Amino acid sequence: MLIPKWDEVTLVPEFFDQGVDCYQLQGGDFLNEYYVVSEAETRKLMNHPEVVGYEVYKCLLNSTSQMLYYLKEKKKITSANILSILRGALNYPLEESCYQEHIRVHDISFMSCERVFKDKEMVGLAVKYSKLTAVPNSTLMIGDIIASGETLVYCLKEVINFYRNAGVQLRNILFFTIGGTKGINLLEKFTKEIREFWPEFEGFIVVYYEGIFSCYEDGDYGVSGINRQWIDFYWKGGIVAPAFRRQTLSMRDPLFEKCTIYDGGARRYEIREHVEEVLEFWEGLLGRKDGIIFKELLEEKLGHSVDISYEDWVRDCHYQALSEEEKKWLYKQEKGYIESLKGVTLEEICETRIAEFTDSLKKYMI
Repeated sequence: MLIPKWDEVTLVPEFFDQGVDCYQLQGGDFLNEYYVVSEAETRKLMNHPEVVGYEVYKCLLNSTSQMLYYLKEKKKITSANILSILRGALNYPLEESCYQEHIRVHDISFMSCERVFKDKEMVGLAVKYSKLTAVPNSTLMIGDIIASGETLVYCLKEVINFYRNAGVQLRNILFFTIGGTKGINLLEKFTKEIREFWPEFEGFIVVYYEGIFSCYEDGDYGVSGINRQWIDFYWKGGIVAPAFRRQTLSMRDPLFEKCTIYDGGARRYEIREHVEEVLEFWEGLLGRKDGIIFKELLEEKLGHSVDISYEDWVRDCHYQALSEEEKKWLYKQEKGYIESLKGVTLEEICETRIAEFTDSLKKYMI
């Protein structure tokens, strides 16, 4: 999905503290604020689908806390009302991070939004359970994955209507996400709509972990033919945190995973389903290996041609604001990564990942 002036957007360093790298998007005439944060634990989470259960939650704690500290110091947060969209949102440590950073949590609201099916086809969404509280002039905090964004928008409309019916206004909305580019267009549009009845609404502050990724869109199943539309995240067309790019390309296989995060709810609460999904992908890729051109798969995952020039690479990655030294190092690393794959087969990668993943999580394969 095309974002207006996306080619002009750059990733600008904001702070580096306590092991957390923070960048802000600039150059896009945004109504909202968009940040990318990178930290060792979130990089581990997103490069290793072997991370499951409680560790999924724990991996997000340090970067979330550090970002809340930064926003508190910038006086962008007063009292907080946390909205938990069950299930995936329970992965985000918002309450614990607020406690660590001495931010008052006035209330916690809950909402369960589920897909509605008819004859095995999804026909819409429905809120099955909600417990909402309206906190005047507060910051509404949410943590969730944004892919298509349908669930988020549906829930936000429910919450905003609840506040309006209560005669109460929100100051702003702080959103933590492992998510995609579509969220930017959705939230820009939603801010315009909200300001029609709340002119003083400050907008969304959106914090992306490790990058703003893209989804495979309608009709696109990827080079492999088995990626899922509006579900699977990858780099192409997005913006990846420099440290995440550096770590991913320091290893051979993580770049080729089906999705940057997979199903967040399953990784935390239904681990057997997560195991089945990961193995199904690698086994499916192995079965299709003879029909896949490896160079095309590599270029899809990198997001650009393996022969891209340095100048075009900087623009494609939105790294214009990084130091020249860092840009050149990252470009050189990518070239070295591409060179290291010469002589490597897709079959070898698939068999390695199946063996590694099975060995790591075989206790869940009952």
